[in-house]
Amino acid sequence: MNRRSALKMLVSGAAATAVAATGSDARAATDKPPGDVVGMLYDATLCVGCKACVAACAKANGLDPDTSWSSGLYQAPVSLNARTKNIIKLYREGSEQSYVKSQCMHCLDPACASACMLGALSKDERGIVWWNGDLCVGCRYCQVACPYDVPKFEWNSPTPKIVKCELCRGRLDEGDLPACVDVCPRNAVIFGTRSELLKEAHRRLERYPDLYIQKVFGENDGGGTQVLYISHVDFGKLGLPDLGDRPVAENVRMVQRNIYWGFAAPVAAYAALAVVVRRNIKHAKAGSNDETRTQEGDVIDEHSTN
Repeated sequence: MNRRSALKMLVSGAAATAVAATGSDARAATDKPPGDVVGMLYDATLCVGCKACVAACAKANGLDPDTSWSSGLYQAPVSLNARTKNIIKLYREGSEQSYVKSQCMHCLDPACASACMLGALSKDERGIVWWNGDLCVGCRYCQVACPYDVPKFEWNSPTPKIVKCELCRGRLDEGDLPACVDVCPRNAVIFGTRSELLKEAHRRLERYPDLYIQKVFGENDGGGTQVLYISHVDFGKLGLPDLGDRPVAENVRMVQRNIYWGFAAPVAAYAALAVVVRRNIKHAKAGSNDETRTQEGDVIDEHSTN
């Protein structure tokens, strides 16, 4: 690589960083799709823990079975990972117990998308948070930003991906339901528009007030999610965090603005390096010219001596 190429790379890097910085807030502000969005409602009182949804999810998404905890005998993931986009966990304390389904929550204002500098994570027209591998640089900021610990990185792959539930976008395009919804024998998880699911959730809470905790998790939590929960057990015991009503993504954007000044520091670093490279190029050219003149003078003196 010559000096000119190096200088171009530095200037291009500064420009790219500046674009990412200025575009981050804009993406976050415009990613919310117009109109109603799709989602799922999980009813913990109906789930029997059969894990048919786990196997169906893996098959629909072409994921290798996670058999690491069963000595290779059967699929038995213990948490979301690079081979598991959906999992059923068991909460038990004394006589109180409940199953809980974990997958991407598809937040209305997703922190993962706000944290992604190049827009590799974004929402489609249905509100589904999806990953674009053509834009991902593997920084894994999405993993740090997600309050639900959802995105996972394929550490064992030479071409790693970010793995997370995308509500079976391909199946939806063909008019099918998400695989987990399609196979649930108890209809513990149902699919629909978010507004319809909220109405159904509140209908159940009103009809069976002694059965359910009187709250729909995801209605306002963390700014709202498209995957909603109703339960007979406290949501905190099921591993769902207490986020308040403000979007976590707002904190991500505040960090970017106030601490990094919209990533001004990397831009300044690139600019400083560009100045140093330009100065060194000038010095190198000046030294080269002096050397050339000296060599030419030596030749003339040698001829005149002869």
